[in-house]
Amino acid sequence: MTISLIPKPESENELITRALALSGKNLSQLATDIHWPIPENLNHNKGWIGQLIEVCLGATAGNLSEPDFQNLGIELKTIPLNSRHTPKETTYVCVVPLLNHTGLQWQDSCVYKKLKRVLWVPIEADPAVILSERKVGHAFLWSPTADDMEILQSDWEEFMELISLGQVESITAHQGEYLQIRPKAANASVITTGIGQDGLRKQTLPRGFYLRTLFTKQILQNIFS
Repeated sequence: MTISLIPKPESENELITRALALSGKNLSQLATDIHWPIPENLNHNKGWIGQLIEVCLGATAGNLSEPDFQNLGIELKTIPLNSRHTPKETTYVCVVPLLNHTGLQWQDSCVYKKLKRVLWVPIEADPAVILSERKVGHAFLWSPTADDMEILQSDWEEFMELISLGQVESITAHQGEYLQIRPKAANASVITTGIGQDGLRKQTLPRGFYLRTLFTKQILQNIFS
């Protein structure tokens, strides 16, 4: 099927206007508008909703390690909400660099670039509602407060120190206050290269940085309280 291409937004105001225009619409309406096929469920299409919203809003980055709206420096994050209107799951940020990270500073990191300005788009995720009928919520632009940024930076620096010491295998999802690191792969057969404790390269699972639900819940409460 032919997918309609939406031109990139040229300003923050244009972007948030587009995003707010999606509020209250269901996913079937959005998909129909851009001639996008709708899967029956997300079992084998986990990233489908995020990709749908990207296309509807004119995001340009694709799979690049840059903010989705490159010309604006704004990242798009959809946030699925359960029936209690709280985050259903953690929020993926970006891939963890397991190699070539010597000298990497927080302000140059993918996490910093992705999170310094975010367009959050809430999505209904109650399993009692079929995928096509799930609605888009009220989008909002957000930047971390100074306190948020300090905690995010501290988490990131602690993780990167462990990785540089070859201790990636020791990192668990329990570490980090706002950020966590978890394996990110379709299955255990997907591997990448990292550094072991002996300083030599070794095969390991790809990892991703994620935002904890306690943090995204806090973001929502601050916006909508």
